[in-house]
This record gives sequence, structure tokens and C-alpha cells, in this order.
Amino acid sequence: MTAQLTAPTAGTTSSPYRLSFARVVRSEFIKLLTLRSTWWSLGITAVLTIGIALMIAGASRGFEGGYPAVMAIVSPMQFTMLVAGILGAIAITGEYSTGMIRSTFAAVPSRGTVLLAKALVVAVVLAVTTLLTSVIAVAATAPIVSDSPIDWADAAQSTIPLLMSILAMVTFAFIGLGFGFLIRNGAGAIAATVGLLFVLPIVFNMFVMAGDGWQWIVEAGKYLPMSGAQVATAPGGDDVLRGALTLVAWPAALLVGAWGVLRTRDA
Repeated sequence: MTAQLTAPTAGTTSSPYRLSFARVVRSEFIKLLTLRSTWWSLGITAVLTIGIALMIAGASRGFEGGYPAVMAIVSPMQFTMLVAGILGAIAITGEYSTGMIRSTFAAVPSRGTVLLAKALVVAVVLAVTTLLTSVIAVAATAPIVSDSPIDWADAAQSTIPLLMSILAMVTFAFIGLGFGFLIRNGAGAIAATVGLLFVLPIVFNMFVMAGDGWQWIVEAGKYLPMSGAQVATAPGGDDVLRGALTLVAWPAALLVGAWGVLRTRDA
């Protein structure tokens, strides 16, 4: 007689065996890093970050009034945010499209553990990638901005914006991951992610020139993820804390919502 391994229904916690959290994380690393789409996404992120940083650094030499050198490193985030968000989305929607999610929940019935492990893996991969590409971009742009280099003695002009850029990239990936768990469809999750990160800021900015009756929309737009990232990474900015809290609040809300839905919905 052979035993059949089936995916537990929502809320089920019993299992013939249990995997330690470390083994769950390891399996999630294997699943994410063996996807060609992951390496394509990371490669595109690196190329865009370094290439755009070099372009901005070169252009900044002609700017009047000075231009913080660190901005050349963090500004490419406005483009790479979409790649990070898409990577977060496909980290989970691929399993739903192939049906592999049933095997995942069969091996790890605690769905909160699966979500936490995936979030940890996505965060580590994006943080390490952003750190490495930022280091390379700093080294590559150093000769170009030698007249006004990054002031490493002033954290507000150097390390804080760079650290906030890492937080921002992780946030964008978490937003995609959260939508992926909620929508469970690759196209839908990517559309929602692009809408929140790219389309909504454009829509909200259309009301900047509107009358006072529409200013609440402009104010609300300051709390969108991309706006929070811009504020948090601004060298010497006064609202870094507000930007950082915005970057934390969005993925927290989405992932908590995803956890609530995941516990009550069948795979």
C-alpha cells in the first residue's frame, strides 16, 4: 500500500513530518535561484543600476549649483523598482501556475512559515544584489565625480541614502510578493505591482496643478512607495524617517493581508 501525499486544506497544521525553518528557507533559496527568470531579473537590475549611474554621474558634471554624487547611485532605483517588484511577484506566482504550491504546502502545512521563508529569501537576494551593484556603481562613478565625490564622513550624504536604497528595493520586491500571494496569478500580480509603483504616482502628480480642493490627493501621493523611497534616499533630507516608515508600512500591510488570506483559502 502506498501513501498519497496531498496538499492540506487551509488551516491544516498536521503533517506526517515537519521541516525545520532553516530547511524551508534553504528550499526556498533553491527554488528561487534555480529559476532563469531570477537571474535575468538580477542581471537587468545590475546593468540598469550601473549604466544609469554612469550616465547620471557624467551628466552631473554640467549641473549648476552642485549635485550630490550619491544621487547618481540611488537614482536608478526609479527604473529598477519595477524589476524588483516583478521578481517578488514571480517568486510565488510561478508555483501557483505550475501547481507546485500544493507540494510546498504538503511539505510545510504552516502557511505562515512558507510566507515568512519566501519573504526572507526575497529580501536577502534583493539586499545582496542592491549592495553589490551599489558598490560597483560607486567605484565606477568615482573617477567621473572626482571633483565633488561622495562625502563618506557625512552619513546623511552617503551611507544613509545607500542603506535606504537597499530598504526600498526590498520593499518593492515585497510588494510584488504580497500581490502574488493575494492574486495568485502572474499577470495580475505584476499588473497590480506596476500600477502601485509606477502608474499611481503619475496619476497623483497630475493633480499638483489642480486647485486647493484636490490637494488632498497630492498629499496622499506622498505616502506611495515610490514617493517614500525618493524621500528616504534624498541626501540630507529632513523626512528620511517618514520615507522609511512608508517603505516599511506598505509591504507589512500587503504581507499581513496575504497571510490572512493564505490561512483561509485552499491552494
